[in-house]
Amino acid sequence: MGFLDKLFGKPSKEEQPMAKLNIGIILGSTRQGRLSPQVGEWVKGIAEHRADANYEIIDIADFKLPFLGEADAPGIASWNEKLASLDGFVFIVQEYNHSITGALKNALDLAREAWNDKAAGIVSYGAAGGARAAEHLRGILGELKVADVRTHPTLSLFTDFVNGSEFKPQDHHLNNVNAMLDEVAAWSGALKTLRP
Repeated sequence: MGFLDKLFGKPSKEEQPMAKLNIGIILGSTRQGRLSPQVGEWVKGIAEHRADANYEIIDIADFKLPFLGEADAPGIASWNEKLASLDGFVFIVQEYNHSITGALKNALDLAREAWNDKAAGIVSYGAAGGARAAEHLRGILGELKVADVRTHPTLSLFTDFVNGSEFKPQDHHLNNVNAMLDEVAAWSGALKTLRP
């Protein structure tokens, strides 16, 4: 900051307010009858009471992504453009055979630089709260240079869903989701300074 800028109070680049963050809530399943839209809308509803970022649902089913290695498709470019516009992520993850869905793994693999130097939170569900799927996802995110935050809301198919189909979360999850969003917003803001 120059002498005149200091004298007249012009903020330095470091002191200028950062633009509001953009966080994508990524639905990790594409199958018919999936529960991720219910969980994603619940997380978004909580997030909308906050002032730290703009939150939006990102449904990988909308992009009609091909499998990795198949012929290129317009959806890949759109997917990468959407990811590039985001500063951080919240993954809605369901557990299939102790891991994430094939659709989510494929969507992760179809981008590279668009993931780099960003933060992510995970909200998982399943018979064991989706914990094993979340642990697999953490390893993949590390390879993509995504910093996953520690706080991890886990939802049980037995206590947070009615008949395995209607999402009715227990009240204590609200604090966990807000704590996770606190971390995602803080880390997303910090990591944004690393990107051009």
